[in-house]
Amino acid sequence: MSTVAGTTSTVTAAINTNAVQSVAKDTLADNFTSFLQLLTTQLQNQNPLDPLDTNQFTQQLVQFAQVEQQLKSNTQLETLVSLQKATQSTQALGYVGQIVALDGQTSKLENNTAGWSFNSPKPATATVNIINSAGATVFTGTYSLNAGVQNFVWDGRNNSGVKQADGDYKLSITAKDASGQNIAVSTEVQGIVDSVDLTKSPPTLSINNTEYALDKIKRVVRSLSSSI
Repeated sequence: MSTVAGTTSTVTAAINTNAVQSVAKDTLADNFTSFLQLLTTQLQNQNPLDPLDTNQFTQQLVQFAQVEQQLKSNTQLETLVSLQKATQSTQALGYVGQIVALDGQTSKLENNTAGWSFNSPKPATATVNIINSAGATVFTGTYSLNAGVQNFVWDGRNNSGVKQADGDYKLSITAKDASGQNIAVSTEVQGIVDSVDLTKSPPTLSINNTEYALDKIKRVVRSLSSSI
């Protein structure tokens, strides 16, 4: 009987150790199977003259139920994640071909067009500078801004009317209100969503050969038209 009792103690210790480790492991399903096998082995090898304590057995059954519930919860969470990914993919595909606005200062000059948006808190007079990738200012203009969002389109020509090479251009703006006080004017970049990468999670949008996450999109713009 001592051998059986020794086996029972060993199995009990193994069950308790395995139950604790299962909480920290990613392979919960494997631990669940091991737990069930150990519990069955313990019942088969317990000492008939000294059977497993009822309270201890109840605790192990509770652990068994908790692990089973956790497995079911994980399955449900996986289903929810899959549904969320499908929703994100559908949402992302809807942006293809759309002109969108994002926070930023750098826009791509292509086909004689580069577009930005301003968001001014109040009417103001603004000086707009357009800077090429080498850091040189290629265009400067002064404009009256209305309060709110307005679009700005550059035709790719400098102040002398010379067409500039296609590429990335940065827009810098300083603005003053009617009293001559400086005001902060936020700048947004506009571009067409060329494609969507659904292999990434969440999906990313390709705009002017740059990838953006969905949460970077501020709004969809009807057209790249200038209002200043």
